[in-house]
Amino acid sequence: MSQLGLQATGSGSGSPRSLRNGPMNGASHPQRLQTVVIGAGQAGLAVGYHLQRMDLPFVILEGNARVGDTWRRRWDSLRLFTPARYDGLPGMPFPAPRNSFPSKDAMADFLEAYAARFELPVRTGVRVTRLWRDGHRFLLDTPQGRLEAAQVVVAMANYQRPSVPAFASELDPAIRQLHSAEYRNTAQLRPGPALVVGAGNSGAEIALELSRDRATWLSGNGTGEIPFDIKNATARRLLVPLVLRVVFHRVLTIGTPIGRKVRPRLVGRGGPLIRTRMRDLSAAAVMRVPRMAGVTDGRPRLDGGQTLDVANVVWCTGFRAGFEWIDLPLPDEHAITHGGGADSSVPGLYFTGLHFLYAASSAMVHGAGRDGRRVARAVARRAGAPQLRSALARMAAATYAARPTERSS
Repeated sequence: MSQLGLQATGSGSGSPRSLRNGPMNGASHPQRLQTVVIGAGQAGLAVGYHLQRMDLPFVILEGNARVGDTWRRRWDSLRLFTPARYDGLPGMPFPAPRNSFPSKDAMADFLEAYAARFELPVRTGVRVTRLWRDGHRFLLDTPQGRLEAAQVVVAMANYQRPSVPAFASELDPAIRQLHSAEYRNTAQLRPGPALVVGAGNSGAEIALELSRDRATWLSGNGTGEIPFDIKNATARRLLVPLVLRVVFHRVLTIGTPIGRKVRPRLVGRGGPLIRTRMRDLSAAAVMRVPRMAGVTDGRPRLDGGQTLDVANVVWCTGFRAGFEWIDLPLPDEHAITHGGGADSSVPGLYFTGLHFLYAASSAMVHGAGRDGRRVARAVARRAGAPQLRSALARMAAATYAARPTERSS
């Protein structure tokens, strides 16, 4: 959420200002900045919020035309898997009934409003094509020119590049194929049965939608499910806080023995089903089948050898991190273990928004604020002793003042 910081000066109206409204120089004279945050989703905006309250100079670069566009491009019926009470960001709760599940467009608009409310310096339409290092400074190449920075925060989830198996190309061309990143609604599909490959949250919800007007199979190993109905009123009041704020946020972290044990099993695979449950799929006549193992005569072949005669395949097979543009020595995309994002093998480079970066909640909206605060503190420490004491004092004061709001979100 699935899971989704930019900075320049805010405009007088409080709207984020595009990079096109500010100067950028060529490669021979790159624009020099103290800290660049790449990505204006919930992770990047949370970092920006904390950096701003510490009076540290920064800029947030967002490749899309508007803040929140990553959410706007998801399938039409998508709703967040967590209630609105957990979908706010530091200093601003989500503007919806506490136990409702916001739509993806409402989440996109919330992020845009958040950036405007706090006048975060977001530069939209600026995509970083290469991040590299020259001596002690980072260089960021963009179509608008080159930037130079002392520190860089990569605030992007490891869900950037759709991943499909190589044998997808062997399917009969008459079968309509879509990845969940491309799927919007059933109007994109051809008449006839559908196979959804991947039984995580996205696969379960899309399969449920497809089953309303066609025979639908859901393929893949189950990822488990939370042991209660999140839509139940009692569960929302008692069990949801226990799972989201205690287990995912405080128990399953890189700082606890159980968190360190569980982390390798969760990183790189889907989490447990949160809102849609297996009994919901059974009630809708979604047919559960083993994982897809290959293609035979142009048709999907399952483990065990069964083939399915379908007109459509929707791949809910996840994403790759897509960090090829980072021209720096990094470990495997699922093994980045730099102190929960606040440290790395490349001094001055930080990550946030990654799956289980610090906790199971790291890629969830309600985990963005805490991870953003950790990264902002690390940026402040590296910024130098003259600024450090006053910056941390301002952050402590701001955190204390915002505590009731953050708790509600």
